[in-house]
Amino acid sequence: MSRTPGEEVIPEILKTAGIVRRRISKLLEPFGITPQQYNVLRILRGARPAGLPTLDIGARLLEETPGITRLIDRMESHGWVIRERSRDDRRLVRCRLTESGTELLGRIDPVVAGAPGEVLNRLGEADTMTLRGLLAVVRGDG
Repeated sequence: MSRTPGEEVIPEILKTAGIVRRRISKLLEPFGITPQQYNVLRILRGARPAGLPTLDIGARLLEETPGITRLIDRMESHGWVIRERSRDDRRLVRCRLTESGTELLGRIDPVVAGAPGEVLNRLGEADTMTLRGLLAVVRGDG
């Protein structure tokens, strides 16, 4: 039975995503941080100085993480983030990047900045932009 192009491309997308994920994990490994933790730090850096509620962080993650509270727990234990409960609404917990988290990002940024070259080294700039556009269309934001 012949497969449609759509049936053939889905496994290719998943395989490629896995390869990219492993390469990024390998870059972050020497810093003792996971890609999900790095993503949270980036999100909180962009939300300075106010920080963000935990659920808002979860909504902005590149990959869904069911255990956002546990993820923040681990990051807080490393001293990278702090959590503060709202005085007005005790259910609201706002997370902020610490000085230690900012310093860690400063050390990681140059390494991650080289990731596109490593991951996309077989594509030219025009092909990279085409791929970006196609992926946006697949996600529904293009």
